[in-house]
Amino acid sequence: MSIQTLKDSVRNIPNFPIDGIEFKDITTLFQSPECLQELSDILYDKYKDKGITMVVGIESRGFFMGPATALRLNAGFAPVRKPGKLPFDVLEESYTKEYGEDAIQIHADALNENDVVLIHDDLLATGGTMLAAYKLVKKMGVKKVYLNFLIELEKLEARKLFPEEVELDSILKFDI
Repeated sequence: MSIQTLKDSVRNIPNFPIDGIEFKDITTLFQSPECLQELSDILYDKYKDKGITMVVGIESRGFFMGPATALRLNAGFAPVRKPGKLPFDVLEESYTKEYGEDAIQIHADALNENDVVLIHDDLLATGGTMLAAYKLVKKMGVKKVYLNFLIELEKLEARKLFPEEVELDSILKFDI
């Protein structure tokens, strides 16, 4: 299966969640066993030799492929969630996103200084959510951090928000 086939499987929803936004609906990728397997294989192949010990998935669409990738990499999984969703002690990071202010949290004991972390989310658009997750993970003193997205909207140039030494990768790139 080609990257173009995967791209063609993404459904575009105009004017969602607000006017002027073209939403990239990835649920269509997951409806196809072939597309789902291809995404899983790509993620595994990309990170199998990186020594990943923990995959961090960002609520909520980072929960789709995050745990599956963690299983294939023989790594643990830690969720990053909106405030009030995690039951234990948390670390929090506030950020600005396309539609206003928000915050995310991670359990304070989710990661440690020995972890090599892959932070996964579905979409890199303006980058606010991933930047906040990156800052949270860095506060925890981990060895190394990798960033991954299923989709990147290249025209928004959000990858410029991250330090050059951070390996950031996206599977499907759109010029929208």
